[in-house]
Formats: sequence, structure tokens, C-alpha cells
Amino acid sequence: MTYCVAVKLDAGLVFLSDSRTNAGLDQISTFRKMMIYERPGDRFMVMLSAGNLSISQQVREILQIQQIEDGDKPPITIWNAKSMFDAARVLGAAVRRIHDQDGDSLAKAGLDFNASMILGGQVGDEAMRLFLVYSAGNFIEATRETCFFQIGESKYGKPVLDRMMRPSTPLAEAAKCVLVSMDSTLKSNLSVGLPLDLVVYEEGKLQSSQIVCIDDKNPYFQMIRNSWGEKLRQVFEAIDDPQWDGAGAALAPLCVPSGRYETMKKIHTPEEKVV
Repeated sequence: MTYCVAVKLDAGLVFLSDSRTNAGLDQISTFRKMMIYERPGDRFMVMLSAGNLSISQQVREILQIQQIEDGDKPPITIWNAKSMFDAARVLGAAVRRIHDQDGDSLAKAGLDFNASMILGGQVGDEAMRLFLVYSAGNFIEATRETCFFQIGESKYGKPVLDRMMRPSTPLAEAAKCVLVSMDSTLKSNLSVGLPLDLVVYEEGKLQSSQIVCIDDKNPYFQMIRNSWGEKLRQVFEAIDDPQWDGAGAALAPLCVPSGRYETMKKIHTPEEKVV
């Protein structure tokens, strides 16, 4: 399994992926889930993948040569696409091509065609864009209301993103947040593992030097892991324990009268007959 997350902000884009792949308890391997496509000054794109490894590796391989027709104009590829939307169309076509090629044989083997991709970046003067591509090759785009996408084991790392991530979030803070999100996932799911790949892209640069592979010896990630757990414990301990006496002096009593619900309790009295 895997966990990947990408965020679109006013200031830029942040991408993070793990590298663990497993085909059973005894078959755990390390494969990178991130691919960067960069032509400095012209375009910068990052693809993250989750799902069946054989599918995502094939998609990654043919994506650089995949093309879609554009009327009388030259076919569109990721290297000549005039927009990130067209680049996402090329990626969707690559996914469908692999489905047409391998879908039936996978189904005969009892396997689903399971793959999802995140593609984000910037082409020329166009604004940055971020897309989530499904296994059918269709896709949706991130908006200001939904500024991040996750694929793979997303549930453990989602709460901190929901609470903290906004389009106005600074890039450094967003990078910190996705690392906390990843740490929460690593803590709760053994199918996600180090090393991690992190990319931070600044809007309008059309290239990035903020690319790092994070292993278990990385001092910043070690600090994140230790600090986040400790801070959570401190916040938890600072919250008042439940106060059952609604008539007492508690600022936030737990047990208070409710006009909507009755207590779910049945008391047996001696006069009642037991059937």
C-alpha cells in the first residue's frame, strides 16, 4: 500500500509520498511513488501514484511518449501540452491505454485494475493546477475549497490536513503539515513506510530545488515525530476530564438535560414480571 498527498496553495505546491509496497506479509519492498517532469523555465510537473505497482510503473514509462490527438495540430504530449489540463488528459489516456492492454488479463486473474494518480504543476504562464486521476482515466481538479488530494492510505493523515490546510497556508508550514500527516499514517499503518519523497514548488518558478528524500535518520523528520506525539499528549492532558454533575460548577459539564433524547436505560422493578 502507500500514502501520497499533494497540496495546492497560493504560494505554490507541496508533494509527499512514501515508498513502501507490499504483496503480502512476506513481500515488502521499496519503490518510489513520485516522478518529476521538469523543463526549467517552461514546465514543472509532479506525478504521484498509488495502487497496483505494475500498472503505475507502466503508466510512468509510457507517459513520456503518450500522446492524444488535437485535430489538425500536432499530437499533445506532456512535453508540449499548453496547459496542465491537457497534461492531465495525456495521463488519463496513458491509464486507459494500460487498462485496454492489461485489464482483461488482470480480471481473469481475479485482480482489479486499481491505480490512482495525482498530477500537479505549472506550464508556462498558466496558473498552477492539481488533478486527481482515477483508474478509469477520468480526473477532478483541486479548488480553493478542496486544496489537497490524497491517495492510498489517506484516512490516518486526513484530520490534520482538514484542520490546518488552507490556500493561504505558507509553503514551509504546509510542508510541515504534510509531514505530520505522514507521521500519523506511519504510526497507524504498517503498509506505509520510509523513505519519503518531498517536493516543494514555488509558484511561477517552473523548476524546483526543494526536493529531498527523507529516511529514518533525517533530523527534521525525527523532530516532527517526537514533537508531534509529545505536543498531542500535552494538549490532551490540558483538556478537562468529563464532569458528570450538570448542576455543579463545571464550565463544560458532560451530563445536561436534553429535550431530544431520553436515557437509554431500562430499570427492572420487583413488580415487573420476567417473561
